[in-house]
Amino acid sequence: MQSGGIEYKKKLIEVAIPLEAINAASAREKSIRHGHPSTLHLWWARRPLAACRAVLFAQLVDDPSSHPDKFPTDEAVEAERKRLFAIIEDLVKWENSTNEEVLTRARNEIMRSCDGKLPPVYDPFSGGGSIPLEAQRLGLPAYGSDLNPVAVMIGKAMIEIPPKFKDMSPIHPGEKERGFGEYKNAEGLAEDVRYYGAWMREEAYKRIGHLFPKIDLPEAQGGGEATVIAWIWARTVPSPDPAYADVHVPLASTFLLSAKKGQEAWVEPVVSKADKKISFRIRFGGTKEEIEKAKSGSAAGKRLGFICQLSRAPISYDYIRKSGQDGTLKDVLIAVVAEGPRGRIFLDPSLEHEKLARSVKADWRPDTKLHGKTRVNVSNYGLDTYGDLFLSRQLVALNTFSDLVQEVQTIAMKPAQDAFKNNDSKRLREGGLGAAAYTDALATYLAFVVSSQADRMSTICTWDAGGPTWGTKTRNTFSRQAIAMTWDFTETNPFSTQSGSFHNSLDYTSKGVISNASNIGSVNQIDARHINPGFDCVISTDPPYYDNIGYADLSDFFYVWLKKICGETYPDIFGLIATPKTDELIAAPYRHGGKSEAEEYFLSGMTEAISRMAAVSPDGFPATIYYAFKQSEIKAEGISSTGWATFLQAVINAGFSVVGTWPVRTELANRMIASGTNALANSVVLVCRKKGATADTITRAEFLRTLKRELPPAISELQAANVSPADMPQSAIGPGMGVFSRYAVVLEADDTPMSVKTALQLINAQLDEFLNDLHGDLDPDTRFAATWFEQHGLGKSEYGAADNLARARGISVESVKHAGIIESSAGKVRILKRDELDPDWDPETDDHLTVWEACQYLIRALENDGEYAAAELLKKLGGDKAEMVKDLAYYLYDVCANKRQDAKEATAYNGLIAVWPELTRQAATITLTDKNRQARMDL
Repeated sequence: MQSGGIEYKKKLIEVAIPLEAINAASAREKSIRHGHPSTLHLWWARRPLAACRAVLFAQLVDDPSSHPDKFPTDEAVEAERKRLFAIIEDLVKWENSTNEEVLTRARNEIMRSCDGKLPPVYDPFSGGGSIPLEAQRLGLPAYGSDLNPVAVMIGKAMIEIPPKFKDMSPIHPGEKERGFGEYKNAEGLAEDVRYYGAWMREEAYKRIGHLFPKIDLPEAQGGGEATVIAWIWARTVPSPDPAYADVHVPLASTFLLSAKKGQEAWVEPVVSKADKKISFRIRFGGTKEEIEKAKSGSAAGKRLGFICQLSRAPISYDYIRKSGQDGTLKDVLIAVVAEGPRGRIFLDPSLEHEKLARSVKADWRPDTKLHGKTRVNVSNYGLDTYGDLFLSRQLVALNTFSDLVQEVQTIAMKPAQDAFKNNDSKRLREGGLGAAAYTDALATYLAFVVSSQADRMSTICTWDAGGPTWGTKTRNTFSRQAIAMTWDFTETNPFSTQSGSFHNSLDYTSKGVISNASNIGSVNQIDARHINPGFDCVISTDPPYYDNIGYADLSDFFYVWLKKICGETYPDIFGLIATPKTDELIAAPYRHGGKSEAEEYFLSGMTEAISRMAAVSPDGFPATIYYAFKQSEIKAEGISSTGWATFLQAVINAGFSVVGTWPVRTELANRMIASGTNALANSVVLVCRKKGATADTITRAEFLRTLKRELPPAISELQAANVSPADMPQSAIGPGMGVFSRYAVVLEADDTPMSVKTALQLINAQLDEFLNDLHGDLDPDTRFAATWFEQHGLGKSEYGAADNLARARGISVESVKHAGIIESSAGKVRILKRDELDPDWDPETDDHLTVWEACQYLIRALENDGEYAAAELLKKLGGDKAEMVKDLAYYLYDVCANKRQDAKEATAYNGLIAVWPELTRQAATITLTDKNRQARMDL
């Protein structure tokens, strides 16, 4: 292939990918926690590993159309694509993440397409490390960089450190989990993290365990002592009623502790006006009204503030903000949650426990100021620094754990020196591979344990009362991508073994130490606008989108603890007081003097960064860039939204042509229903090629002629690849933008350059025209039904209008009625619903078979009887009729989603296409005999 004078072989990702399989695996991955690399440390909006792995593979492997000598016919090309799709479908399964047989097959395929040399992959916005990790998993030299020091540390811990100590046995002096030589990849390192983390917990308990005491159980609960899981607190303010001004009253968004059916528990405030006192006790069960009242806490209603429990006087947010600024915003213990032999035990607050919690003072507290999204509302209530987000007892615990990480480096040095026979005394930052570097590595992972513990030990954490069928737990600080004010909050016990404990943080982090690291990788702190690896790299990256997430503002929460622990180990990374913010490539109005200035900064900076990517990207490979949609943006503007158009403009201005766009979803609930959901995808992968220096200028008319010529066959290929109707609008942008962006400029009639937004609208119009033409070659009865459905849906309308429509198609209304599609009576006509269709219908005996019927019966079989029944029906229809059904489903989805706004009906057509490959696969295995035909008819 040639673009702008540059010769290249088309890669698979430029033509087709098994999108449904990739999206299903990406969605499933969200439910996987233990052993997932994301458990190493929290990072926001990570790309699914399945998607990153599949995209990289398809980005590097040749499409069979690039080898006409090997695949001379369309059938040969399609067969080879199916073979490559099968490799991807295996590759994206979570259980195959460390399956060497599957990974080797993928690596060999990449080698075959890359002349035996595995090209390096570079992600200049490496963030949570998903892309370089998956490059490394595929055997590729993996490089990443990020401006944010927390992201850099995650990247180093994920892909840079593990290969340095590959296949090592653990160094700790305790009993080993397995024998010498049986540790693979980073398994020995992970065991050392667990061992020394457990030592830290035991040592911390010796020093501060008395601050987190057990609690006495009442006889009704079995007596004796129990370990506390969490203390539940509520913030308080002085009552606004002058009669009770010296009394602090609770601000609780909820008093509910457990919503599980049959195990309901809640806090009841006990009010004594005479004593001017509020105490709290635990109640179990209760009426529906009592539970609902407990659920709403002391809140007055949405945005109305709270109610004084003593006087019933309203407490406005303005009053609470003033209390926060005046220092009169306090807190009170309202409940204790303990470990019981059969689950959670909810107990009345203990005065002794409350006094003990208030008796300590931390030697150190982070005084770094909150910025941006971390200040959205908490600073209004007097919480201005990161230290303000913690109770004193929480700070004491975190300080203790932080100090113990540094002690681990000292006590682990001797066993490390015994394990390493070389004399390498270089530190990890110096490229060391000996004892000093190993203890630095241990400190890095254990610092992550402490940092993760901070996420579960702040006053932003809340108690999740669960639901009718699921249990209770602590919500972490970043249960959302901001630091939002909480009124009732949870203080977890780091020495329990339950939700929010150090034990759990250690377990999650140690399981996140990647155990399949086989290739050297590197992650460094670099502004994406200044990358210069010194060699060509295949680019795959997930840049920040506009103003979605304020990474720097949010990550300061972790930075303050990681700097305290690892500042000496990584002085260059932690040289600043806080994370760099001025150069962060997001549109933050408060940094740049306003919304328009922030947008201009983002666009110019992103163009500069993508220009650097184009400069280091080799001619032989496309680049892939992920774009994350904001749901509000999708709802308001769809695929031609301003943000999306502006981002595409930055990519084109940077010297890339966009040749493909693939929607990546992560919200699928299951294949039948969620694949049929009609919302746009969470993100889109842009496939880009460097634009040649000889790119031409064309007119709008020439652009439209080229679009009309090239887009329909490209859409047909997308259909053949089974891109779902819901994903088609975003997928069709790729070939459409491929036409637009290959030219230096497209001129409007007034000689002004066409905007990307206009190009997107024209591409979408051409897609609509293509889909509208899909039913043009179908049988007349189906064309009647499709047009009638578009105009009237499933409702009734006049016979005269139906007669005119039928005559225009050379048939009669009676013909459509005979086909079993419509009901015609009393001068009205309507299309039959699927549940009204003949239950004994068989395409082999239907003497008036239409594509409309076949489509509706297929959907009914799929929804009522499952995939096998639908596959059997597909087999009876035969290949030609089946392809017509598929075309009709695409058309009807477009009608439902974009013209009739009928999401439920659109989902049915989208769902049929989503399972089409599986139906055709099953249909190919079915042999129809007279016996099973009769059995089906009997059913």
